[in-house]
Amino acid sequence: MKNNILNALILCLSCCSIICSTAFARSYDDIIESKEITVAVYRDYAPFSYQEDGKEKGIDIEVAKHIAKELGVKLHIKWATADEDVEGDLRNNIWKGHYLERTIADLMLRIPYDQAYSNLRDDIGEPVHEQVHMFAPYHTESWKIIFNKTKIDDVSTMAVFQYHNIGVEVDSIPQFYLLSVFNGRMASKTKQFPSLPLAISAMQSQKVDAVMGLRSQISHYQAQLDSQTYVLANNAFPMIGKQQWDIGMAIKSDYRQLGYAIGDIVQAMVVQGTMKNIFTQYNAIYQMPDYYAGIEE
Repeated sequence: MKNNILNALILCLSCCSIICSTAFARSYDDIIESKEITVAVYRDYAPFSYQEDGKEKGIDIEVAKHIAKELGVKLHIKWATADEDVEGDLRNNIWKGHYLERTIADLMLRIPYDQAYSNLRDDIGEPVHEQVHMFAPYHTESWKIIFNKTKIDDVSTMAVFQYHNIGVEVDSIPQFYLLSVFNGRMASKTKQFPSLPLAISAMQSQKVDAVMGLRSQISHYQAQLDSQTYVLANNAFPMIGKQQWDIGMAIKSDYRQLGYAIGDIVQAMVVQGTMKNIFTQYNAIYQMPDYYAGIEE
């Protein structure tokens, strides 16, 4: 009986040890000593992070590879499934872990870099992001429209989409924007698709005349089309809120030394042109964040 209890206790402690070893992010020293870093990226999110023929590809994959190389460690990718919001993504991948899989990463890419968002507080005044540190902006994102030149002469304003169908991804900001802006005048012309690639395919089959999405994604998919027929618009987006925003990274708030090391690597990538070259490799438009303005190579 005593042996059974002892064995059960040992098993329990062993399981706890395994769980604890995978449930906590690691310090810079731990990462260097283990010679491995785990980086979380979103799955099925071209051109940022996806798999093709069993190989990891994408802008964020290349960024993660470069960071690992500069740190002198092996890269391990953690594929993240998007939650309902960024708070859920950070909780599941950086500081707590998903309830079905308690493993977390040392670093997560493609996180909003915004001081107001970082300092956000809940209903009782507590910091929402106390567990994470968001840092190292590596590109500036915005919205973009691609349209069929044979169907629309020009997209100088959004008003044209009172008369032409436009595709958007379901549950995206472009969807909410087009359904509600200008008293819903574009709602009937807004066609919703499960993903941006499907919206692009619908444009190719002439089910819609244009598609709205992230600039880097839209430019990536344009490279696969006839650029004389499918062109990028240069219009603004009235009443959409932010016209552009920075994308950065996140680590657990306890490990600032890791953040400093990665921040230096990212800064060098940006100012030396390595980051732009990675975006060019995937035919995505790159914009340097203002954070690095005036910094010399």
